[in-house]
This record gives sequence, structure tokens and C-alpha cells, in this order.
Amino acid sequence: MFKKLIEESTGKSPWLFHINAGSCNGCDIELVSVLTPRYDAERLGFKLAGSPRHADIVVVTGPITQQSLPRVLRSIEQVPDPKCIVTMGSCPQSGNVFRGSYSVAGPLSKYVHVDVDVAGCTPKPEAVIDGLYLATQILQEKRKGMKK
Repeated sequence: MFKKLIEESTGKSPWLFHINAGSCNGCDIELVSVLTPRYDAERLGFKLAGSPRHADIVVVTGPITQQSLPRVLRSIEQVPDPKCIVTMGSCPQSGNVFRGSYSVAGPLSKYVHVDVDVAGCTPKPEAVIDGLYLATQILQEKRKGMKK
């Protein structure tokens, strides 16, 4: 009985948890604009979660700073499996203009497996929605792999 309930509950719409790892807020504003009525990603099932323990997809923005790195990794660990990690913008992928700075720990992919990279500085809302859709597809494949 419980196994069936768990399988049905994992088929829900993906919830997003946003982590700002020291960004300039450009990507954060674009993520918020995706959720507003103009682009309305919530109609596609995406919803922001208030806690990493309730999320399915983690969206990371900003260069990964030395100070934010332990917090980012701890938050990602709290997301239940299967999870999907999305980097948004050039900063978490390469460091962008902050690359080589004493305070930047480097790209997120040095520390955890990143499933989807949404490129751009700042990425357009359409690209963000496309990246989230791709993350949803990857998440579904991971869920199917867990059921076997």
C-alpha cells in the first residue's frame, strides 16, 4: 500500500528550490519573471518550494563563492533523491567575470553533478523554461530508474 502511494506521489509537478550563491541578482530576477503571469511557468507545473526537503529541482545562480559553497552543498544534500540540479547563467558554470577571484570557489560542476546548464548572462525567460523542461525530462528518467 505504501509503495503505491509513494509511486503516485513522485509523479507530481516538479518543485523548484532556488539557491543564490553570490549572484548579481540578474538571473534571480529572470527566474522570478518566469513564474509571473507573463510567462507563467506555474501553469506548466513548476512551483517554488520553501525548503530543499520539498524540492525536486535545484536551481543555482551566481558564482559559487568560498563563503556560499558549504551552504550550497548542504542545501543540495537535503533535496531527496531523485533530484535534478540546474545552473542558471554563466556564473555557476564558469565564474564568468568573477573567474579567478580569490573569493570564487569555481564552477558548481567541480563539486556536484549538474544535470542542466542554462547559458547566458542573464538567460532569457524562454531559455529558463526550456532548461526547466529538460530538467523535468531528466527527473522522470531518474524516477523510472529508481523503480527498477
